[in-house]
Amino acid sequence: MPSKLLTSLALAGFLLSGTAMAQDAALPKLSVDQALHDRLPEEIKTAGKMISVNNGSFPPYEIVTGTVMTGASADLTEALGAVLGVKIEHATVGGLPALLAGVNSGRYQFAFGPVGDYKDREAANDFVDWVQEYVVFATVKGNPKGITSLETSCGQRISVMAGGSAERVIKAQSDKCVADGKGAVEVQSYTDQPASILAVRSKRADAFFSSQAPLTYFVQQANGQLELTGVGQKNGFSDIFQGAVVPKGSPLGPILIDAIKVLMADGSYAAIMKKWGLENNMIKEPGLNLGGQLPK
Repeated sequence: MPSKLLTSLALAGFLLSGTAMAQDAALPKLSVDQALHDRLPEEIKTAGKMISVNNGSFPPYEIVTGTVMTGASADLTEALGAVLGVKIEHATVGGLPALLAGVNSGRYQFAFGPVGDYKDREAANDFVDWVQEYVVFATVKGNPKGITSLETSCGQRISVMAGGSAERVIKAQSDKCVADGKGAVEVQSYTDQPASILAVRSKRADAFFSSQAPLTYFVQQANGQLELTGVGQKNGFSDIFQGAVVPKGSPLGPILIDAIKVLMADGSYAAIMKKWGLENNMIKEPGLNLGGQLPK
């Protein structure tokens, strides 16, 4: 197993190489929407800023290198800040549970994400959904273990994001494998996407089970060493919507919806999403709590 230093260097190099994938796109000139600015909570207007928290790199949405975040989410929050008339800063915590706790405690105003929106999560949070996603597998080139679906993951080593919906689904699949007399799934949970995909590249895991957009990004960056499998299947999920997270009942939710609508209307949203290869994940308009039930 590689040392922590080597792992960190490998992750940093992998992410830095990916920043060249995005093509510059001409964005519309943005100005403050005074009506939206006036609706912001007084403490935000007084501070002149908001803090959006992330739980580490989730390319191509969030690419965290040191204390700097780039990616589609960074570009979109910069555009949102211009429309709302405040600065949006970024903070990183370790794992999804810490992200949700930080938002609910008021330490951070929101998490732009995108974070998976499911009914059980909506009990404590509101989701401003701005993308649709799919869940697939990434394996080494040639897919030597033949992992093409949940059913073929029995007895295999599958890496996932700790605390995420994919972790819950693959653990349920492991129980089903055992009940069917097959080998259990060896579920490997990691705090972020780069560590999860690195487990596959270093052959400590047989596949990474996660959102299609970041896995597509990682495959593109792997110079032919990785491939996607399970594309076009439900893989234990119904329609998946992802978005920003705010505390339950927060007035910031409707404001973010209307601000994102501004970016969609003026073409900024589409330009940024296409810049990062996310045109297949766009939705026509944002919505509040569009998520469905997570499979049991």
